Amino acid sequence: QVQLVESGGGLVQAGGSLRLSCAASGRTFSMYAMGWFRQAPGKERDFVATISLSGGNTDYTDSVKGRFTISRDNARNTVYLQMNDLKPEDTAVYYCAADRGYYRDYVQRSWGDYDYWGQGTQVTVSS
Repeated sequence: QVQLVESGGGLVQAGGSLRLSCAASGRTFSMYAMGWFRQAPGKERDFVATISLSGGNTDYTDSVKGRFTISRDNARNTVYLQMNDLKPEDTAVYYCAADRGYYRDYVQRSWGDYDYWGQGTQVTVSS
């Protein structure tokens, strides 16, 4: 069982930055690929970024490439999402998720494959 708690959301002006954190419980954090997803009101939950067990492999949705960076600290059981040059269309509830992986470079874009989810943190970008 893995419990995930996100933090770091808030209100920011367009062009600003935020760093989201997701703290995981348990001693098996390094066995999970981690992902960030977001859901805007009235829309489906969308993939944002994912990082492999080792942290050596990452993948991003096209709209955030060059602006967002996912990273992880396995010693601290934490995954981060650094968000720069934020745009109003980035406004959403952001969720982190954990997917059991079986090789070090495993990443996952599909939300349906994730095993555990956090409660979400609101990010609002004003124009």
